Amino acid sequence: MKVLFFTKEFPPYVYGGAGVHVEYLADELKQLMEVEVRSFGDQKIDSENLRITGFSGDHASFETTDKKLKPVFNTLQTNLHMNANEIDADVVHCHTWYAQFAGIMAKLCYGKPFVITTHSLEPLRPWKREQLGRGYDASSWIEKTAIEMADAIIAVSEETKVDVLEHFNVQEDKIKVIYNGINLQQYQFTPEKTTLEKFNINTSKPYVLFVGRITRQKGIIHLVNAIKHIDKDTQIVLCAGAPDTEEIAKEMQESVESVKQTRDNVFWIEEMLPKEEIIQLYSHAAVFCCPSIYEPFGIINIEAMACKTAVVASAVGGIKEVVVDNETGILVSVQQQNTAPFEPTDPAKFSKDLADGINKVINDDALRNSMEIASRKRVENFFDWKAIAKQTENLYKSII
Repeated sequence: MKVLFFTKEFPPYVYGGAGVHVEYLADELKQLMEVEVRSFGDQKIDSENLRITGFSGDHASFETTDKKLKPVFNTLQTNLHMNANEIDADVVHCHTWYAQFAGIMAKLCYGKPFVITTHSLEPLRPWKREQLGRGYDASSWIEKTAIEMADAIIAVSEETKVDVLEHFNVQEDKIKVIYNGINLQQYQFTPEKTTLEKFNINTSKPYVLFVGRITRQKGIIHLVNAIKHIDKDTQIVLCAGAPDTEEIAKEMQESVESVKQTRDNVFWIEEMLPKEEIIQLYSHAAVFCCPSIYEPFGIINIEAMACKTAVVASAVGGIKEVVVDNETGILVSVQQQNTAPFEPTDPAKFSKDLADGINKVINDDALRNSMEIASRKRVENFFDWKAIAKQTENLYKSII
């Protein structure tokens, strides 16, 4: 059997959880079948059972296009280029709306069975209109068309399955819940501290860590607003880059500068660090904080947990299936608006509750130590890529 992945992200161009998912799933599936990856970029790798080819559109064609629409037009053109080469796979598997038009064309033009992994859903991310303008209507149409014509849909959590059934016209038996996973050999505690020293983080003081993109979805502004309630001796390390828009980048800049006026232990790392350095930051954090307002799964939480780090996270989406409250971390309730964009109805209270959870874990050594041990054990028991790859293989077989 052979599978073809269509994806926007693949190393070295990874900026979110979907890219992490594709990288590790492809690496594990190649032990079971032939894998081809067609991604955005300039990759050209041909190894045993795994071939990766990068594609791009003729971006010069859109030099005069509105800046919010340009990403959509570039995406569609790249998707077409991905289909220009013959497809000899038994099944195609798409990741995020950025690659779903390629899957649509592969099904229509080559007659290939078509699988989608729902890493997120456009109806639940209305803030994307800030980034794409009317292009958000196009991305939503592409996603709806792809999901409703797919032969099988992978939901990354039970809650995501519920969301798919609520927002799209699909038969329930087409949806299979398969969690994201983690490379347990790579993501584990390391005593190495060179990354902390590189960014002048005090290795003798506790710190709370955030890792992720600067976007409404990840809720980073709520964490920044929580800093004034976090114990003064606790350092704040924000490993945050790739802002969705200039507006949220400016808001982030102003918010961080404001808190820095009252404390000197806030570290904002704006670059996307390599895995080895991120693992160091996970390993030595007293707490990892995930303040997302929408999160189908939240792969960053299992990365932190695999490195034996307690998690304080918002009780939304798939996070509730990953973090066990008062066992591997603390889940913070969010009273949200009933309709998207699901921002907290009381943002100040949400920020204060995040801070209270962080303070509780940091100030209770016995609780934190038990959470660290339980976190690693839970990841080992439920989120191993080998088992996930086997479930995915069985799904492919069921539709071929």
